[in-house]
Parts: sequence; C-alpha cells; structure tokens
Amino acid sequence: MLTNALLIALKEIRRNLLRSFLTILGIVIGVASVIAMVMIGDGTTANVKQSISKLGTNMLTLRVGQERRGAPRDDNSAKPFTQDDIVAIKNDIQNIKAVAAENSTKMNIVYGNKSTSSSVIGTSNDYFIIKDWELLEGRTFEESELNSGKSSCIVGTTIVKQLFDAESPIGANIRLKNISCNIIGVLKSKGAAAFGNDQDEIIIVPLKMYQNKIKGNKDISSILISITEGKYIEGAKTDITLLMQERRAIKVGESDNFHIRDMEDLLSTMTSTTKMLTYLLGSIAAISLLVGGIGIMNIMLVSVTERTREIGTRLAIGAMESEVLLQFLVEAVVLSMFGGIIGIVFGMCIGYIVVNSMDLLFIINNQIIMISFFFSTLIGVVFGYFPARKAARLNPIEALRYE
Repeated sequence: MLTNALLIALKEIRRNLLRSFLTILGIVIGVASVIAMVMIGDGTTANVKQSISKLGTNMLTLRVGQERRGAPRDDNSAKPFTQDDIVAIKNDIQNIKAVAAENSTKMNIVYGNKSTSSSVIGTSNDYFIIKDWELLEGRTFEESELNSGKSSCIVGTTIVKQLFDAESPIGANIRLKNISCNIIGVLKSKGAAAFGNDQDEIIIVPLKMYQNKIKGNKDISSILISITEGKYIEGAKTDITLLMQERRAIKVGESDNFHIRDMEDLLSTMTSTTKMLTYLLGSIAAISLLVGGIGIMNIMLVSVTERTREIGTRLAIGAMESEVLLQFLVEAVVLSMFGGIIGIVFGMCIGYIVVNSMDLLFIINNQIIMISFFFSTLIGVVFGYFPARKAARLNPIEALRYE
C-alpha cells in the first residue's frame, strides 16, 4: 500500500513539475538559509579559535587594576608591577615556562621618506616563547642589549612591507619619534587577531629601552605568563593571585588591585557569542520553513479540489479512507523531502561561496544537515495531513457529481 501511494505521488509530482517546484520553494529557501547561516557561523567560530590560539599558548595575562570588560587598558588607580614581581613569579610559582613584561604604546615610525603608525612593545625574549612567535630572519635580543636598554628592535612583516617594500630591513635604522632604533630581526607573520587588529603591525624593543627612552619610568602595566601545560593553569592562577596579594599588601576583605585573564576565558566568551549569533540567525532563517509548509498545504488543498472526481471514483470502487489519506500524505511528504534535499545542496553551495569569499574555514555540520532534513520532512507530515484528511473524508457520491 505504501509503495503504491509513493508511485502515485511521484507520478503526480512529475505531471506538474513547475507547480511542484514552486510548492517546495519555501522549503528549499528555508533549509538552504539555515545551513548557509550555520556554516558561516561555524567558520567564524573556528577562525576566532584559530586567531586566539595565535595570541599565545597556555597564557595568563596579569594586569593592573580590577577586571574590566572590553579592550585591555591601564588602570591608573592601582600601582604598577615591577621587575621584582616578574622575578618573584619565576622563582616562586611552579610549572612556569616563561614570564615577560608587556608595556605598549602607539607611535609614529619613520624610515627615510616613509612613515607609519605601529604598536611598540617593551619586553624580553620570553615574550617570543609565550606568544609562540618565531623569527623570519635576524635574531632576538642579546643579554647585553636587554640589560643596557640598547636601541635595538624586532619588527613585524607589516612594518617591513610599509617601510621597506621587498628589501631586507636587517641592519637598518628606523625612528620611533626622535629615537633611532636598529632592526635586528623580523617576526614571522601571524595575520589578524580575534579582534581584527593586525598582529604583524608591531615593533618589539628591550624593556629597559622602552622604560628609559619611551615611557620615562620603570612601571610595568602587564605581565604575560606561559604555563608548561594546560592542566596546571588553574593552580598557577591561584598561586599567582596569592603571591600578588602578598607582594601588594592586600589585606583580607580588600579588593584586588590586579586581575588575571586566562586565554581559555577569552576563547569561551568569543565562541559562545559567535555560536549564539549563529543559532539566532539560523532560527530566523528557519521561519521560512513554516512559510514553505503553508505553501505545501495550500497547493495540496488545490490538488484535492482538482482531483475530487478521481478521489470519488477510488472511494466508490472500494478504496478505504486510510488509503486515500496515505496517498495525499505521502505526496506532501515526498514534496517536502525533495525540498529538503535541494535546500541542503543549495545551502552548502551558498555556504561554500560565502566562507571562501570571507576567508573563513569551510566546516560541514552534519548535525544541522540531518536536523534540517528531518524538519523539512516533518513539515510535509504536519502541513500535508489536513488536505489528506479532507480528501479521505469526501463523500463518494458528492465527489462523483463534482464538476
């Protein structure tokens, strides 16, 4: 009985191909929209994770002041860190891989008749370990340069492109405002960060040089800490907090005038935000599935009206109501299934084009594909039932008289 109903359904769909396609258009658009939106969202989430991983591995950031949301910034209400704090963390905290100060400012950079603006960071060689940043050419700072605060610098690839074109900058002198600085190395490219800023637009100088010639004091606004393994991060956070409370003489009950950020916290915040937006957009797109279901119901009602005499003939020669009900229900389900399959293919094509144009990762979400197909089929059952029931309940005599 089911096989016969399926054959009849396929025959009717083939007989009115254009109308059948227009009937399932809402389903196609709905399924395609959901899949494309989720693919774009998944690609964005993956890119965010990839960008955050470029910021450093197993990294903690210790900053002055109480924690505030938004872009990192200094808090002038709390005293800054010192070099002694860095030494104490290295000596007193277990499972530490590297510790480095991070003082930064935006400066105008000049080479010959070219100029640009760049972030200048005062730090030590541990910074490259924490950030997992390798050199493209040149070398890192020597101990004598770090201890004396010599005007040496390591630059990012964006600075090289902007000021040196295709030439090697090693040995060249650039001006940071009125300070002449000798380039000793070039960093490998890391591209854009999670917040959209160019990580390669950077110049790194020895901390003492930054303090003496740029900042004019020995303050340290933030400290970067790399932990040997991820499993030690929570323990290290607790130990560092206790150490800083002791060194900064914070009494019991007082608020800390520093805070520690974990890269995992940032990662979970960013990914949860992108996922929420993905599912929100997907839910909005799914509304068109309901519109498609209404379209199927309307066309099936028209089909029942057109085939009233045929239904009457079948009922008159002994067909049961359940058989007529199944025939029209199967037709509605087959239509919605076709719509779901076409929508999946169309949605994946759109998603592929968009994620490639946006330089996102192409990720196929099998779960969303299965859910979309299931709901498109379910819509055929739900919205096809009423027309099918109407057909099954026709009075055979009245149906045969219908003109």
